[in-house]
Amino acid sequence: MGNDLFNMDAKQDLSDPDPVRRAQIQSKLPLPKRFYKVAAVGEHDGKFTVELDGRVVKTPARQTLALPTRAAAQLIADEFSAQEKDIDPARMPATRLANTAIDGVANDRQAVLEDVLRFASSDMLCYRAGSPQRLVDRQTALWDPIIDWAASDLGARFVLAEGVMPVEQPREALSAFSVHLGQIKDPFAVAALHTITTLTGSAILALAVAKDEISGEEAWKLGHVEEDWTIEQWGEDAEASARRLIRKREMLAAVAILKAVSPI
Repeated sequence: MGNDLFNMDAKQDLSDPDPVRRAQIQSKLPLPKRFYKVAAVGEHDGKFTVELDGRVVKTPARQTLALPTRAAAQLIADEFSAQEKDIDPARMPATRLANTAIDGVANDRQAVLEDVLRFASSDMLCYRAGSPQRLVDRQTALWDPIIDWAASDLGARFVLAEGVMPVEQPREALSAFSVHLGQIKDPFAVAALHTITTLTGSAILALAVAKDEISGEEAWKLGHVEEDWTIEQWGEDAEASARRLIRKREMLAAVAILKAVSPI
């Protein structure tokens, strides 16, 4: 198949996986025509592949697009099946994430986990508004239970701050958090965790999803408390709404891959 469909994403730096920017770039490129009739899941050597009319899909780096579970491969096959006259990579977030996992994360899993840990050191949940009081109360009501969970279940006691001035998190908290991150071995799960972290601004929320403490929808809501507050006060324009929809699609695809490969 035409692997150049996803080459733009393969070059995207993992530390800045901006789905909106990717979509903008891809929107300027002519979309290839759908050239296959059937997208299906195959099994080879204990792994699950995606096949287009019987031909195995390759990653941009020409590796076989093979996943550890049938459920994960089915997510990608479904994205190929959903394409109509054209193949639009912007609408195939699970496929792009799988490419990233195989061509990038599998070669340097630890570097990606360290990037997630850097998010934890300045996690969005730890920075609270000073006003208005209703926003303060909403953040407290929604975010404190996750902070308490991190302390009780992970042994990671994070320090809260008001405003945007940086606060240094205790070394013990980050060390405890790192231990739990290290339990995530699968490169697809690591790639998904990184995506959830960047799209919510919170490594704590991402790990809570991985450990089944909260759902993907709940993590999305908790990651957008302040944005939702602003929308309630001032409304939202169509362009901002479209950008948000792209980000949410990326987020939920990452959650689906995370759950499909082997939740911890």
